[in-house]
Amino acid sequence: MMNKQHDLEQRRARLTPEQRQRLAQRIQTGNQAVQQHVQILRRPDTDSIPLSYAQQRHWFLWQLEPQSTAYHLSAALRLSGELDIAALQTSFRILVQRHESLRTVCCANAHGQAQQVIEAAGDFALRTIDLSDLPLDSRQQRATQEAKQIITTPFDLTQGPLLRVAVIRLDAQEHHLIVAMHHIISDAWSNRIIIDELAACYRACLMGELPQLPELPVQYADYAVWQRNWLEAGEKERQLAYWHTQLGDTHKILQLPVDHARLPVNNYRAAQYNFQLPAPLAAGLRRLAQERGVTLFMVLLCGFQMLLYRYSGQNDIRVGVPVANRQRAEAERIVGLFVNTQVLCNRIDSRMTLAAILDQTRDAALGAQAHQDLPFEQLVEALQPERSLHQNPLFQVMFNHLREDYRALYQLPGLTVSEFEPGERGAQFELVLDTVEKPDGQIDARFTYAAELFEADTIQRLSEHYLCLLRQLADNPLQCLGDVNVLSEMEWTQLNDWGVNARHYADVEPVHRLIERRVMEQPDAVALIFQDNELSYMQLNQRANRLAHHLIALGVKPESRVGIALERSIDMVVALLAVLKAGGAYVPLDPDYPAERLQHMIADSAIELLLTQSHVRAKIPCAEHCPVLELDTLTVTDYLDDNPDVTLHPEHLAYIIYTSGSTGKPKGVAVAHGPLAMHVQSIGELYGMTSADRELQFASINFDGAHERWLVSLAFGAALMPRDNELWAADRTVNEIIRHRITIA
Repeated sequence: MMNKQHDLEQRRARLTPEQRQRLAQRIQTGNQAVQQHVQILRRPDTDSIPLSYAQQRHWFLWQLEPQSTAYHLSAALRLSGELDIAALQTSFRILVQRHESLRTVCCANAHGQAQQVIEAAGDFALRTIDLSDLPLDSRQQRATQEAKQIITTPFDLTQGPLLRVAVIRLDAQEHHLIVAMHHIISDAWSNRIIIDELAACYRACLMGELPQLPELPVQYADYAVWQRNWLEAGEKERQLAYWHTQLGDTHKILQLPVDHARLPVNNYRAAQYNFQLPAPLAAGLRRLAQERGVTLFMVLLCGFQMLLYRYSGQNDIRVGVPVANRQRAEAERIVGLFVNTQVLCNRIDSRMTLAAILDQTRDAALGAQAHQDLPFEQLVEALQPERSLHQNPLFQVMFNHLREDYRALYQLPGLTVSEFEPGERGAQFELVLDTVEKPDGQIDARFTYAAELFEADTIQRLSEHYLCLLRQLADNPLQCLGDVNVLSEMEWTQLNDWGVNARHYADVEPVHRLIERRVMEQPDAVALIFQDNELSYMQLNQRANRLAHHLIALGVKPESRVGIALERSIDMVVALLAVLKAGGAYVPLDPDYPAERLQHMIADSAIELLLTQSHVRAKIPCAEHCPVLELDTLTVTDYLDDNPDVTLHPEHLAYIIYTSGSTGKPKGVAVAHGPLAMHVQSIGELYGMTSADRELQFASINFDGAHERWLVSLAFGAALMPRDNELWAADRTVNEIIRHRITIA
């Protein structure tokens, strides 16, 4: 049976990609499950061995930056005791002979396509550096320098070897073992294989025996050939369809707040901050995972996604997650670059419970697990995100969870083994979170970050906020994310010492509710003055209510984005207030802006409705499917004039305002009801605003400060007077101030 299967695989490998695809289409209808488990077999004897897709990406990155150390895998071990260097050299020689990937280099063929070249299994060169003759006080410093040079010297992927091993002798009882290799030949899973087999070989060599290692059914190059055949036969299209549905067509950059400006190219030094999860917290997270049918990986990832949401304020949180990609048994014991990177997406808002966010994390992780074979580079090529030299495509931060068991290494005969960090290396991403489960149940964590972007204190606070979110997830998963206070007692004290948020306005109502209170208290007082027209608080409120009920009937609800493209008028203030009352978020659109800018703002904010005027409508490049209301021709007298009863959370959007765009495209800033209402209350109290005041407002509603002013005036019972559409000379300004008894301008 095996001979027949082998023959079929050999024949299938000789088909052209087009022939393989036609074959797959005939098989897929009823035989997809079988195809999922096609065995990896020995490759045919050919002169050309392709790179795997993951290797191809590393080849591309190396060609871009051949001096980068970002993709160096390294280990530095302190060996105390009796070290047998000859046995260690023999052990490494056995490993290099056993695993073809450890003696593989890359080259470009006559057609410019990269391929693997497996070099002959010769004598492996274990470099030895003897520092025992140096003065005692200088040995450690020199050893660190030597180790740093071994680890940070760039690899030439075309020359090799891509594995370096050195033993630094400090004295008869202390040695440093330094191992460095390029990621293109190994990964984290492979490192565990190397450690286990190295320990077994070393023990056997000490006893004068041959190590008893299981035979390898295939080599990494066999996997590379198999991977291309299998994906090109149709599996690529199946998995790509899933990822396209998951990630969609829009791929926004995660904008974490940083301490220093980003560089034009992604060339940063890596720094690290290590911390541990307290044992009670680790136990609580495991208990939560069991109760909710998730894994510890999912719980820790969920906490990280919530942290990124709280820091960035962005709803679409995408994290790169490496997966071992060794679901086939024959790949389990092979050293090589199998790891694949997946993009796990979680769409979060602050009103979601922590449990609901965890459920989304679980669903995304399970779906990704079932579609883990599609190489990341193939996904990037298919989705075509906007590329940049200083940002990784599709995701900008990474999370990696490992179950680490290096007990075989720590139990070498006659040796005490410990790790140390010899020097700097390049940062692959702006921020990476690694979590490690130890055999004793302890969970270690490490943030690796771009040293040029973040200060060490910032990352320490980040770790504290991460632990806080994990505690809340374990203890109270049914609370909303927006209600979680991640600040420590010391941070709150510092904020109050600085005079920031000294008043928290915990029970503040949305701003339109504050205005409605004024309507009840002073219904006949003047609320709005425009040219020669005046509206009382009752009249303004009734007009806004009728329009709000009409908007609700059209489908406006909390978080609905409504464009406001109106010239200065009473209708403009009525429209702003009506959108808030309906629960929507208004987006000011200046009719005099260039069409290209308006088009960007409309598309970026994704407005669902446009409020405008008939003489302005033609200036606004709104999509055909977007409903438009022309307020100067609209009749809403049939609608009720009572206050709409729309429940709003403090984190619901109130409005989106766009920056000037002087440094690029204008960026939308989302302002929520809670902070807006607190700000309005604070500003009104700070400036002593009263119902006796009358405010003349010059600013356009496309300027953020204008929204503070029209809302503060009405929330504190004052009269608001927006300037009309003409530019006023100084004498007219003085006359209007006197005529309308203006107290604030």
